[in-house]
Amino acid sequence: MARLEAIRILLVITSAKKFKLYQMDVKSAFLNGYIKEEVYVEQPPRFEDFEHPDHVFKLRKALYGLKQAPRSWYECLSEFLMKKGFSRGKVDSALFIKSLNKDKLYVQIYVDDIIFGSTNSTLCKEFSKTMQDEFEMSMMGKLTYFLGLQVKQAKNGVFIHQSKYCNDLLRKFKMLDCKEAANPMATNCYLDIDETEKSVDHKMYRGMIDSLLYITASRLDIMHNVCLCARFQSSPKESHLTVVKRILKYLKGTKSLGPWYPNGTNIFLEGYSDSDFGGCKLDRKSTSGTCHLLGSSLISWHSKKQACVALSITEAEYITVGSC
Repeated sequence: MARLEAIRILLVITSAKKFKLYQMDVKSAFLNGYIKEEVYVEQPPRFEDFEHPDHVFKLRKALYGLKQAPRSWYECLSEFLMKKGFSRGKVDSALFIKSLNKDKLYVQIYVDDIIFGSTNSTLCKEFSKTMQDEFEMSMMGKLTYFLGLQVKQAKNGVFIHQSKYCNDLLRKFKMLDCKEAANPMATNCYLDIDETEKSVDHKMYRGMIDSLLYITASRLDIMHNVCLCARFQSSPKESHLTVVKRILKYLKGTKSLGPWYPNGTNIFLEGYSDSDFGGCKLDRKSTSGTCHLLGSSLISWHSKKQACVALSITEAEYITVGSC
């Protein structure tokens, strides 16, 4: 989820500075990294050296399946970018920035996917050529789909949504033909641990919760409801499953919703927080809710039950402000 927040921030910068993001894919990325540790592998079957069939190979470069492979690839790529004049982000180590006069080139790394954009289109072309000269890469064009997020870069802003992921989720849990719901949860809904209720398949329930949590990457409106249902994953009952299915029914009618990042907004950070008091009837803990905006663009949000029991609404709000 932290990586998705970084992508949202980059999209806000993109819309504010009025430039486009592009995507590249590294072919066989993990085969590029050199490993520092001593690692030996057996000779492949039917390709043994007939003079030394019992010998093993010492690896100089990483192979897929090695635990060291992702780290070796990142070190290889980051060293290359640093030599080309990039500086690594202080908070997000996968973000690289290159400044040239008043122009900036932003590069976001996620394993073998690279997202980049610049206020100067010439820098994008030079970066693309430099990377293709060093690594075997394929240019994917403008950023349209990344980590389940569908990105639409328009003239007046950037819009992200997860309609494809929602369709796949409804198909997976056989709810494509279900009726739509007007809201994700009733206002008088109360979830509790009732041992008299019939239990449901906990593997299916956890799978639904995990899938819904990923949709919250673009859907603030279901964050609190999904997190509330996630508290009962250890022993889900029929009442809990009914609420989760209602969230899916709500998503069916609102698949195309998502955050909109308009062009030309001033980038200043704002944070908002709120809390209930003893909202959880099981342990009397309060629930914190926060959201952050860059200008008018929503970039981060969360809903989480507090770790301790607040003795007053003031204390609950104080804890929430601290987390914000």
